[in-house]
Amino acid sequence: MNLSHYVETLNLLGDESRIRLCVLLRERELCVSDLVRVTGMAQSRVSTHLARLREAGFVWDRRQGSQCFYGLAVDALPTTAKAVLDGAEAGGDATLLGDQKRLQELEAERREGLPESVTHELERYYSPGRTWQSLAIGIAALLELGDVLDVGSGDGAAASSLAPRCRSLTCIDSNARMIELAKERLARFSTVTAQVADVHALPFPKASFDAVMMFHTLTYAEKPARALAECARVLRPGGRMVLLCLHRHQQHEVTARYGELHPGFTPRAVRQLLTTAGLDVQVSEIASREAKKPHLEVVLAIGDKHPTKRSHS
Repeated sequence: MNLSHYVETLNLLGDESRIRLCVLLRERELCVSDLVRVTGMAQSRVSTHLARLREAGFVWDRRQGSQCFYGLAVDALPTTAKAVLDGAEAGGDATLLGDQKRLQELEAERREGLPESVTHELERYYSPGRTWQSLAIGIAALLELGDVLDVGSGDGAAASSLAPRCRSLTCIDSNARMIELAKERLARFSTVTAQVADVHALPFPKASFDAVMMFHTLTYAEKPARALAECARVLRPGGRMVLLCLHRHQQHEVTARYGELHPGFTPRAVRQLLTTAGLDVQVSEIASREAKKPHLEVVLAIGDKHPTKRSHS
């Protein structure tokens, strides 16, 4: 970082209010109303400071419903900025300590009162039975699906929620041990089959499925473009593919142990891959961000096969 960048960083953090916001956003994501309540600043002032921090790349934002949440872009911060924030937090400043105390009070109040914002942060607020698993089962109950292919099904955890809603469900994975576990988990469903298969050469005729789901498989595929082309090939005209994958990241030390071959994909890259495979992309966007470090993000993409369009082989 050259001298001008040092000066820009110091100018940006030369305002007490921006340091307060950065410290609050360092370990958790918060919305503007949270920050207003904790800091006592006017909403317009908080929004102005957040806009400047975001423009400088110090802060990221994520929209969920009508709410917009912010967090500190820790991994992208210049060394100078990290040093300033570390020093501020370690100094025992009364203002920063007061912010932390009010934030803890706000979170305690929410745990007791379960406000409306809780619907956007399920993992942060608990009530008996209110889990992601139960939510997934409830949402799946709204579906009426045809013939579905689960690519990279693993042990069948996701498939078990969808199986009752499918006319047929076919699970494939390249790991024989995972397929055995999937067979055990899904044995009670007569319409489900599980088999070892390679996504790069699917053992099914073209136009075999009404829907294809690929959840967190693309980063493990040796040839992502070929894998998606195969998925499009076996999809029926008018069918839909739903894909989840990690957003492009730098956390190789976290994901490498799981055998990841690619460091995630940007929404733009996923859109291009699906388009090249012959699908009409309806959505390709960052859909979620993990609350815990390293805050990995997940891309959701939806691609439809046009009734008259042929997928690329």
